[in-house]
Amino acid sequence: MNIHTIANYLNELADISHTGFTFDCLPIAGEVDVLQVTIIDREELPIFVSVTEDQILCIAYLWGEDEVKQSSRSEMLEAMVEMNIPMPLSSFSKIDNKYVIFGALSVGSSLSDVEHELAVLSDNSLEVINEMTDYLI
Repeated sequence: MNIHTIANYLNELADISHTGFTFDCLPIAGEVDVLQVTIIDREELPIFVSVTEDQILCIAYLWGEDEVKQSSRSEMLEAMVEMNIPMPLSSFSKIDNKYVIFGALSVGSSLSDVEHELAVLSDNSLEVINEMTDYLI
């Protein structure tokens, strides 16, 4: 499994998607190749996919530290920790100064499983942003 296999699968789905979403994929070459996956009508929240020997990692960037109301930062972090378990297939992290939500799959996962993970991660991203608006500038 590699990002090009994933991109071809998602781009060819069109109206036969199991999730009901239409995907647009853009490979980004680098030290580690990354696939930027955009779900049509959710362009503001792309998901970045990388594939290693052991896993497929899917990450969506939520907001930057500079967008957090510092007076309620601790409350936001507590709320994120409390959301972590009831939010299926997704977890929170921070990369540099950006908060992210991510999910990981085995490299042995089916392409349908990858599609499902991307749909759930996108849904969870929207839910988190909606739930956290009180903590953001």
